[in-house]
Amino acid sequence: MNFHLNFNHLKNTFLFWLALSLYSLPNMAQILTGAEDTEGYLSELKDKKIGVVAHQSSLIFTSHKQKHLVDLLLENKIDIKCVFAPEHGFRGIADAGEKVDDGKDPLTHLPIYSLYGKNRKPSQEQLKGIELMVFDLQDVGVRFFTYLSTLHYVMEACAEQNIPLIVLDRPNPNSHYIDGPVLNHENSSFVGMHPVPIVYGMTIGEYAKMINGEGWLSNGISCDLTVIPIQNYTHKTPYELIIRPSPNLPNAQAIALYPSLCLLEQTVISIGRGTNKQFQIYGHPSFPKNQFSFTPKPNFGAKSPKQNGILCYGIDLTKIKKPDRVELKWLIDAYTNFTEKSGFFLKGFNRISGINDLKIQIEQEIPESEIRKTWNQDLEKFKKIRAKYLIYP
Repeated sequence: MNFHLNFNHLKNTFLFWLALSLYSLPNMAQILTGAEDTEGYLSELKDKKIGVVAHQSSLIFTSHKQKHLVDLLLENKIDIKCVFAPEHGFRGIADAGEKVDDGKDPLTHLPIYSLYGKNRKPSQEQLKGIELMVFDLQDVGVRFFTYLSTLHYVMEACAEQNIPLIVLDRPNPNSHYIDGPVLNHENSSFVGMHPVPIVYGMTIGEYAKMINGEGWLSNGISCDLTVIPIQNYTHKTPYELIIRPSPNLPNAQAIALYPSLCLLEQTVISIGRGTNKQFQIYGHPSFPKNQFSFTPKPNFGAKSPKQNGILCYGIDLTKIKKPDRVELKWLIDAYTNFTEKSGFFLKGFNRISGINDLKIQIEQEIPESEIRKTWNQDLEKFKKIRAKYLIYP
């Protein structure tokens, strides 16, 4: 009798999970990234000398196998002259902000030119002989993620040297909303070059079209741009990355919290670098000691983390529902709990927030609802610009 009951329970459990997997599978199978749509671009690369902008997430998934874009192109006899790598390097192991040197890939023996070393923009010498450039970086849809700036400079260099650019589009895991202050010109830097909000709701292919169309390249020049679109994708399509796009974004929760918690990067508060919960926790040694605690230590992606080796108290956000807006409540909470107010903000905060007002508003203890109202006019203006370049509904 017990065996019969256990068997029925196991059978029902199996059927439940089978049904669930069959229900979920079509949605996952339908999404085809630009890189995976090889019929859309391989023929254009034949008999040309190619440059590739790629990193560790430039992967193609076929028949439950993964293959790097560079390997796929070489297998198809594409003549790759060199590879350009963004922040964190081609293999994605360098710290945030760490200079990355040029080198040679040990697996393919291709020359690797760093776009986060002595130059952020491909030089004329590096582009010599290249007839077509392919760009394939996994973005996370946040203004201060520096792959957007790499895109800008690659487009600009290609435009100046009359080299066509193909962008292989990829889903944006934070594409389902638009929020945050719109960057003003005086706070433009490599962690935010364009007048867009913190979360802008576009894929990197759509963003490339916007850079071109809005004349944001030097002297208003235009890049010969082709975007290979994602198939069966909308901005509301849930999408979780299988490979971390940078060392300190290890999972979907970190990517979802990144737009909000990165505001704490330019304060004295730790956001979990040096732990296994990067961008999922925050804290400081001076916070109330009845809270969650952690001790940052050097690890992959954080050779010298903030509050290194010091016990911190704070908040664990690993289990909360993923936000659908840029949350200010954690920044406000951290500021409230930090006693030495004058030492809270670091000098780069305005570059991260994109405006001068937010720091002042937090210091003046203006309510979050009132702060948000000051973003509305610029957000509405941006949404009208964004609409011109959308590829997906």
